[in-house]
Amino acid sequence: MKTIAAVTHEKGQLSIEEVELAPPKVSEVLVRNIACGVCHTDAAGLHQFIPVALPIILGHEGVGIVEAVGAGVESLKPGDRVILSYPSCGTCSYCIAGHPYACDHLNELFFSGTFKDGTKRFSQNGQEISSFFGQGSFSQYVVVDARNAVKVAIDSDDELAKLCSLGCGVQTGVGAVLNGLKAQAGSSLVVFGCGGVGMSAVMGAAIAGCSTIIAVDVNDERLMLAREFGATHTLNGKSVDVVKEIKKITNGGVNYSVESSGLSHLTLTAIECLARLGKACVVSVTGPETVALPIEMGLMNPSVTLMGLTEGGSNPQVMIPQLVEFYKAGKLPVDRLVKFYDLKDIETAFADSHSGVTIKPIIKF
Repeated sequence: MKTIAAVTHEKGQLSIEEVELAPPKVSEVLVRNIACGVCHTDAAGLHQFIPVALPIILGHEGVGIVEAVGAGVESLKPGDRVILSYPSCGTCSYCIAGHPYACDHLNELFFSGTFKDGTKRFSQNGQEISSFFGQGSFSQYVVVDARNAVKVAIDSDDELAKLCSLGCGVQTGVGAVLNGLKAQAGSSLVVFGCGGVGMSAVMGAAIAGCSTIIAVDVNDERLMLAREFGATHTLNGKSVDVVKEIKKITNGGVNYSVESSGLSHLTLTAIECLARLGKACVVSVTGPETVALPIEMGLMNPSVTLMGLTEGGSNPQVMIPQLVEFYKAGKLPVDRLVKFYDLKDIETAFADSHSGVTIKPIIKF
């Protein structure tokens, strides 16, 4: 079938074009996208900060309606509303143990553009086109593995469109707090970077019952919004000595920190601000950047933990329905972060995301 999509043929370029989409194979479903979030990981792929196989259709926060199912699919049927998430093989030891975010085949399924069988679903004039994250959701229609698609109890398309980021950004931020750090009620936590992931981490800290929640950013409007989402303190990183202020607020250091800004040097800051036995979680994309870490005095002596975590340590089939319930209960007001754009304005959506004008741009089909 034919579908309209934003195709990236060259680094940094997006072009609205008609492409061909193959029907779903075994274990796959065809989804008519209602909307798709624009994420910083898409920008990393667009500009080859993360090398991806070109040409490619980016987009990995799709939401939509199941139109058809391939052989062997029992969990979904036509008409189901779904939130699309990241791919995993389902057969490696990590997937079998319930840790698909650590899938042995994560890199190829995310970035090579192919599905589990090594083939692609999009094409144009005989040339195959890659699918980002097993989706390529900057397209009106997509084929995804049923593992990527999570059926949700949402009553309207308009409401579903607001929840695009549950498939990646929100489960990354909330999951970092609840699954990775396992933040305890009454504890202290700091979030570096108040974009979509960071704001979700602030909300996750509030859900966890953290008594001190510190948000750090360089945008005062975002910091004001973080207060509304549960932050008890905010710090502008351009104006203050962040580590000094955090230790002052917490009388020695935070129990947990989340680095979601993508600025590699803040990984060190996320460690330096910890109390003894504290835990720092890095969830941002930093590409090939490195930092010099003082191992003895930075890690060993204070007995702190530095961890990296993909997709918030979440199993989407379990986590996303939980996030929907948090949203319905008013604990996860992610709809307040969004702004909608037409597919033809996708470059503006990327620019607004980069500049901070919009926290969560969403392409609506």
